[in-house]
Amino acid sequence: MTDLLVRRDSLETVKFADGASPEATALAPGEVLLRVDAFSFTANNISYAIFGDFMNYWNFFPAEDGWGRVPVWGFADVAASECEGVELGQRFYGYLPMSSYLVVTPGNITAAGFSDVAEHRKELHAVYNSYQLTATDPSYDDALEAEIMLLRPLFSTSFLIDDFFQDNDWFGAEAVVMSSASSKTAYGTAFMLAKRVGVNVVGLTAAGNVEFVERLGLYDQVLSYEEIGELDADVPMAYIDFSGDAAVRAAIHNQLGDSLVFDSAVGATHIGALGGADGLPGPAPVLFFAPAQAKKRSDEWGTEGLIERIAGSLDEFIALVVEPANRLMKIEHSSGEAAVEQVYLDVLAGRAAPDAGSILSLPA
Repeated sequence: MTDLLVRRDSLETVKFADGASPEATALAPGEVLLRVDAFSFTANNISYAIFGDFMNYWNFFPAEDGWGRVPVWGFADVAASECEGVELGQRFYGYLPMSSYLVVTPGNITAAGFSDVAEHRKELHAVYNSYQLTATDPSYDDALEAEIMLLRPLFSTSFLIDDFFQDNDWFGAEAVVMSSASSKTAYGTAFMLAKRVGVNVVGLTAAGNVEFVERLGLYDQVLSYEEIGELDADVPMAYIDFSGDAAVRAAIHNQLGDSLVFDSAVGATHIGALGGADGLPGPAPVLFFAPAQAKKRSDEWGTEGLIERIAGSLDEFIALVVEPANRLMKIEHSSGEAAVEQVYLDVLAGRAAPDAGSILSLPA
């Protein structure tokens, strides 16, 4: 077994740890060994690492003291099973570590999949503990596995951001401005917001990404970070922050002042520029936690109702992304320790191209 580990207090520091072979792994009754076949890696996974302690992301896949296993989303196959109802060879989609194998304890087993009810995961959010069986997943398409890995977890957040703002009547905003507009979660959100009548959507991005963001066709206006001064301070606006960049937040607050009606902190793609918001005019940032909105809607619509709504919009979003005349994502497959480490470091440092879609795997 191979695990990529990162220093929790220095995310640039990584190492690989080898464990027991699958054949030597003794499963307890009720346990299953999953072979991690492939997983996606995006800036969203960097956010998991940055907020690992604050939001308990490190607790999903425990590691040795001082080190963490960064959570990812991908597909895994059952390599061994001591659990009735989970069979050898079944394929599941779900939350995984950057590893070659994972031991889980399935519970709540249905035709759709199972939840990992291992002791260390019982207090963690159910959204991340659910594993979906591909054979019964209505939105699964083996020809689009890469796109599903890359877009499903991000778009679920996008869907819930849009739903959260609609649920709160946009906090009185007539326009929404988003940082890191080239990120997949941001433009997934823009895809949903673009369906709303009367809401202007502004995308902020690095100067080098302006052309790509304009090509998305999802934003009413695209500005580089140097052009924040062009935001109309006479229009009530909400800010959705995917970057965590303290300087960008300060510039927006100072430009909009009292016209800024809400500041939603979602991600942290600009790892070298993170900071707080003390002393800024306008509202204090409010952390958006997607599972909280998901629980609200699951209680109201039922879990299946929420899944169906997200799946329907996701199918439309994937169709947009893979449109041959304007394909928005280049799938890049990488395998092996050196390649996985390089992709991790590139995304961490912000060196990945905005249209890159990285699919990774580690040796068995």
